[in-house]
Amino acid sequence: MFSAFKRWGEFIKISHTIFAMPFGLAAMLVAADGVPDGRVLFGVLVCLVGARTAAMAFNRLADWSIDQKNPRTAVRSTLVSKTTAYVTIVGGAGLLVGGAWVLNPLCFMLSPVALGIVCFYSLTKRFTWASHGFLGVALGTAPVGGWLAVRGQFDSWVPIVLGTAVGFWVAGFDLIYALQDREFDRRERLKSFPARFGERVSLRMASGLHGLAVICLGGFGWMAGFGWRYGAVWVVICLVLGVEAVWGRQPEKRQKAFFEANAMVSGLVLGGVVWEIFWK
Repeated sequence: MFSAFKRWGEFIKISHTIFAMPFGLAAMLVAADGVPDGRVLFGVLVCLVGARTAAMAFNRLADWSIDQKNPRTAVRSTLVSKTTAYVTIVGGAGLLVGGAWVLNPLCFMLSPVALGIVCFYSLTKRFTWASHGFLGVALGTAPVGGWLAVRGQFDSWVPIVLGTAVGFWVAGFDLIYALQDREFDRRERLKSFPARFGERVSLRMASGLHGLAVICLGGFGWMAGFGWRYGAVWVVICLVLGVEAVWGRQPEKRQKAFFEANAMVSGLVLGGVVWEIFWK
């Protein structure tokens, strides 16, 4: 049973939850000016886990035959059956909708929209090289959802700015990640920015997107009324993204750049928010 769960966890990449969840929690904490009541915290966690689980299982099913042709991803289709993947999608969608129902009417009403956004990304590689931007949009919904879970209405630009930062950041690191499959994408006539424009342009675009991300992260801190503590964390984030840019130029370190550097970025943002809020 443990082995089966481990394979399932690898199938949906549970470890990658570290990318979006901290931003959703950060927006929630800012909206509540501290820790919200248990119902809201529970609902937010359930929604974040459910949305990501459904989206990742949908991605695996959508790319099932493509992944089998790619030596880097061929193992994915051997981890679980297609039936398990379908059940995972339904279960994740149920968690998202159920968690939203616990939160408030607006979240419940928007839950199908959120599900559609996070799943639609998986289809975009068929028709546009801007698919990386769609992934950014998908993960950028996490802060907006975290804010709405607390406030129940669109009453501030703060979560929009944070969501925009997430979108730029995710699109940038996905460009670096996609370099691993550039030649495969060209052979299979799949659309991706690296396959269309090459490595050099992709790395420059990634750096530019990360530059926009740090500007938005700074704007988010200013709009939230944060001080030097968040500012210090923001400087560290800039340094980490600089290191990621260096690693991205080295093919053997691109996987390291994708996971380790970006896990640190999301953790730093949440840490900076927690430091500011609880210091007050």
